[in-house]
Parts: sequence; structure tokens; C-alpha cells
Amino acid sequence: MKLLLLRILAALAKLGARQRSPIRRVLVIKPDALGDALLATPALRALRQGLPDARIAGAVGPWSRVIWAGSPDLDLLHDLPFPGFSRAGGPGGALRPYWLLLRYAALLRRQGYDAALLLRDDHWWGAALIALAGIPRRVGHAHPLCAPFLTDALPYDPAEHVSRQSLAVVEKIAALHAGSVASSVQSSYPLRFAPSPADQAWADRWAAAHLAPGERLVAIHPGASGPTKAWPPERWASLGDALAGRGGLRVVLTGGPAEAPLAAQVAALMRRPPLSVAGATGVGQLAALLGRAALIIGGDTGPLHIAVSQGRPSVHLFGPSDPGRFGPWGDPARNLVLRAGLPCSPCSSFDVCPRHTDPAECMDRIPLAQVLRAADSLLDI
Repeated sequence: MKLLLLRILAALAKLGARQRSPIRRVLVIKPDALGDALLATPALRALRQGLPDARIAGAVGPWSRVIWAGSPDLDLLHDLPFPGFSRAGGPGGALRPYWLLLRYAALLRRQGYDAALLLRDDHWWGAALIALAGIPRRVGHAHPLCAPFLTDALPYDPAEHVSRQSLAVVEKIAALHAGSVASSVQSSYPLRFAPSPADQAWADRWAAAHLAPGERLVAIHPGASGPTKAWPPERWASLGDALAGRGGLRVVLTGGPAEAPLAAQVAALMRRPPLSVAGATGVGQLAALLGRAALIIGGDTGPLHIAVSQGRPSVHLFGPSDPGRFGPWGDPARNLVLRAGLPCSPCSSFDVCPRHTDPAECMDRIPLAQVLRAADSLLDI
């Protein structure tokens, strides 16, 4: 039924499409969370290089605006409360996504965009949005729910890394513009997020106040975006104690405001009291602080991608999510992925383990010794 409704919307959108013209104004759609927005920054850099004279605008949710807000590759940034990503209510109940779709399509239509890039392969709402906005060239992936709205649909591979997917979309629009971009590899287009001078100054003051001369900082991010992505708190505490006992290392726990109680729990379980900035930093301050760390360890979460963007070594614990799709976009020798290797993983179930293990077995079976070996190997670099 939903597919039929989307096909009807796609047919209606064709009636209002503008005529194609040279690509001078481009809209980039990315509805996801903070880490996913960061994984799309290589595509923004490639787009700016491929279309240097174009006016490029981004459209993100307010929850991830901070990642794109300072991008030198964008000329304009729209905030959109993408349905399914925002917890805010609104008029219309079950019809709210469609009400918002029509509203924001009308707003975008006034901008006169010549092309739109959909950087999430399965986001039907974004695909419908750019079609109903009358944008004449619409590039994305041929997911069954999105393809009817696109003028140029790339092959859909749900196992492909999301950064590589985004770069492929950019390569397509650059080719349509008779331009070209370089090979879509990590070394060509790394993650891009620059903390502000004020954020850097804050991190300098924090380090001066909390670290002894010659002491190296190790950041542990125990939080997770879903229960099945979580490593047990007592395991994080044991890891922190082991690292703090190495000598010359100081452990800091990181996390957002909602993760502050978890960080406090981990700290209480540790024999060697750690530092903590959980709930006490903005995204820019966290990035600046991670940029001063010798190592960052955590699960599949946005702050670990921030660590990669700052060029720091990192260890990523993966369970239900697919590292081939959402893993670190950086040097694999400096950004290590650890997994238990269960045959049911990755299952992409982030709320409840389909096998009803609690904690999720795919995370619980990542042993402390393995994480310590990975940490030691990176601290020796």
C-alpha cells in the first residue's frame, strides 16, 4: 500500500517539475544523526571540488546541524525536522509526515534548485521532498521506496559503506555537470569537522588544568545509541582501570547529557578515579578535546566518528551494526574495529536483541583482553 501511495506521489511530482538547466544551485539532503552527518562530509568536499562555482545548500535535522554548520563546502544550511528522526510532536498525527512533506516541498520550490542529492539510500521522505519541490535533477540510490522519485538512480547496495555511497552520488552529479572528482577513497576525502577557535581554547585550558606534564589522555565513551550496542558498564570500568595503571596515561569519560549517569556509574565502579566531561561539553569542545587524546575507545557512536575526524587513533566496538557500512572512515591501521564474530551479527536491531540476550551477546562477548590488546597496539604507534 505504501509503495502504491509513493508511486502516486511520484506521478504527481512529475507534473510540477521544472525544466532542466545548467547546474548552478544544488541541494544536499542528509536526515540522519550526528555521526551519519559526519560520515557525509567527504561527499561535501568532493561536491565542492567537482562543482566549484555552484551554490551548494545542505538540509539536515537540527540534531546534527552542528556538524555541517561550519562547513566551508556549503553556502547555506536548511534545518528540516525530518519525520522518523525527530521526537517532536505536531499536528496531523499519522498524516504528519505527509503534511510536513507538502509544506517543506513548497518552501524548497521557491529556492529554484537545479539539482538535489539524496545522501541516505532508503529515505523515501527525502526523495519525495525533492521531487515535489520540482527540482529537475534528483540523484540517489535505487531503493524501491526512493527510485520512483529520482531522475538518476544509482545501483542500491545495502552493504556498501555510507560514505562511499554518498561519494558515488556526488560523482554522478559531477559527471552530469561535465566535471569530475577524484577517486572516492578515505585518503582523498577524509571526515571533516573543525572545532572553533573558542572550542580549541577551551580544550587547551582543560588539558592544562587536568593533565600533568607528559601525561597522555585516553578517552572512553561508554554510551551507545541503542541498548544492544552497549558494552557492560563493569567492562568499561575494568578497561579504564587497566589503562590508568599503565603509567603516563589519564582516563577521561565522555558522553552527552543523557549519558552522564552512565559515565558516573562507570566511574563509581573504577578503582582509579577517572576524569569525566560527560554532559559538560558541546560537540565542538568534545572534538577539540578528542583531538588532544592519545586514544579514543567506544562503540558504534557519533563521538567515535568525531575522533576519526580529528585524526586520532580509535578502537570501535561493533555488535548489531555493520562496520562495513558504518565503520570508521579512516586509516584502518589507526582505527580498529572489534567484533565478537557471531553468525547473527550484524542484525541491525538496536533496541532489543532478536535472540533476547541481555546484554546483547554480540557486545558482551567482546572480551576485555581483546580491547586492551588493541589499545596497547595503538598507544605504541
